[in-house]
Amino acid sequence: MPQAPIIPPLRRFEFERDTFAFPNELVCEYRFDAPDGRLKMVPRQPRPDYALRCFVLARAARQFLYHARFQPDQAALSAAEYRRRIRQVIWRNPRVPSAPERRVAFPGFAGLRAFSQAWERLLKDACGGAWRSYVLRSHWRMVLPLTRRHQERTAARLRERVAQGVPPIVHLVRFPQLTINHGMVLFGAEQGGGTTRFAAYDPNEPAHAVTLTFDRAARTFGLPANRYWPGGRLEVIEIYRHWWF
Repeated sequence: MPQAPIIPPLRRFEFERDTFAFPNELVCEYRFDAPDGRLKMVPRQPRPDYALRCFVLARAARQFLYHARFQPDQAALSAAEYRRRIRQVIWRNPRVPSAPERRVAFPGFAGLRAFSQAWERLLKDACGGAWRSYVLRSHWRMVLPLTRRHQERTAARLRERVAQGVPPIVHLVRFPQLTINHGMVLFGAEQGGGTTRFAAYDPNEPAHAVTLTFDRAARTFGLPANRYWPGGRLEVIEIYRHWWF
């Protein structure tokens, strides 16, 4: 299958500048220490009002990198004007960056993180509902076999894209198990000791970057234990890569 050309944005993705300050909230509390060893999910009460949007935030973070320019030295705008400009960014192509002269200006802020701290509700309302995490054209891929060879090629392509300044968006799965179905943005890669370590923006954990690993001998991706995942092997699919994917 031919690969889409790599078109880097104007600047590299930086965690402290280009991520959302608020989280994609978890619908359940995940308990991995049940007596029978099974995962137990307990619905959170009250139900979070901003959940099931990991793919929404991953996509939108890259859209702001690709299509927005922040102007911290300029006067801030009204809520109505910011809402209009957010929508301009969200409706643009998440796969290809805009030319410098076509980028949407956001006066008053140095980056998405600062902007999302000040205008959290506005961004939550404008970036899209939870359905956008479910109705993705790329979801068909997880039902087909994800071989070790496929994962090896995926890791190589992700390293290449990161090296060229393109932050890939990835889908983490264990299909047909439903223990994880999650989206992240990768922005760094280091190799050593037979392992590739990808630095990632996890919409569920906005306070810090996380690490997705690839074991080159086993040709297997892994994610450490966290609030929603017990740790261990998973499969990775790069998404928002082609017009059909």
